[in-house]
Amino acid sequence: MTAGVVLGWAAAIALAFLVGSVNPATLIARVRGTDLSVSGSGNPGATNAGRVLGRKWGVLVGVLDVLKGLVPTVIAAHWVGPHLAYAVGLAAVLGHIWSPFLHGRGGKGVATTLGAILGVHPLIAVVVLVVFALGFAVTRWVAAGSILGALAMLVIAVLVWTGHWPGDVWTGVWLTALALVVLARHKNNVVGWWRQRRMP
Repeated sequence: MTAGVVLGWAAAIALAFLVGSVNPATLIARVRGTDLSVSGSGNPGATNAGRVLGRKWGVLVGVLDVLKGLVPTVIAAHWVGPHLAYAVGLAAVLGHIWSPFLHGRGGKGVATTLGAILGVHPLIAVVVLVVFALGFAVTRWVAAGSILGALAMLVIAVLVWTGHWPGDVWTGVWLTALALVVLARHKNNVVGWWRQRRMP
């Protein structure tokens, strides 16, 4: 890579991070006179926005969060290629999770992750969404659907590496990174569920 290309990639990644850092849930809640950080679960994401503000607002936040991952990856994939799209997609997700505008806080990254995947690999996004929907339908728990969707991403990554799904090694690395980020953000959900299961 030339110095100009490196600077271009760095600028695109930084811009994607900033786009991801803009938190629709917090902004909409403020306009409506609510502070999500002290309402519901305290999480500035679509699920908590829907719980506190109402379902239609939760859906709107979810769509906007998807777009934060979708738009940067589509632009990067169109103008450069999938590898830059992978980088900016991951950056948008990390921006959503650790937003500098929220002092390092953020949502759990599920919708933005879905948007990033949709921008580069629509079929994978559909599979992840179906797994999420089935998990939610069975458990009625968004976190369970999110965790199952992340696990589906890990399975697809393995299929990519073994040649059973289209993609190169970086596709598998990217999917694995996104899945691990989502799973890490749901660690407390898993721990809470496990403790409930162990209670007499």
